[in-house]
Amino acid sequence: MPQLDTSTWFITVLSTTITLFILMQLKISLHNFPHTPSVKSIKLTKTDNPWESKWTKIYSPLSLPLQ
Repeated sequence: MPQLDTSTWFITVLSTTITLFILMQLKISLHNFPHTPSVKSIKLTKTDNPWESKWTKIYSPLSLPLQ
């Protein structure tokens, strides 16, 4: 059974890594980022929920009287 020739693996892995690095750098450099980010004004709106105007009490099962 012939031996696997691994003498070219180093240059293959190295060249692939360099190529991927260059491609990613090009891809990132061509991306358009906003130069001056603007602040959005947050407008708080009050919603009227029916349960806010009522008084409610939550009963815990342990605080109920024994039956």
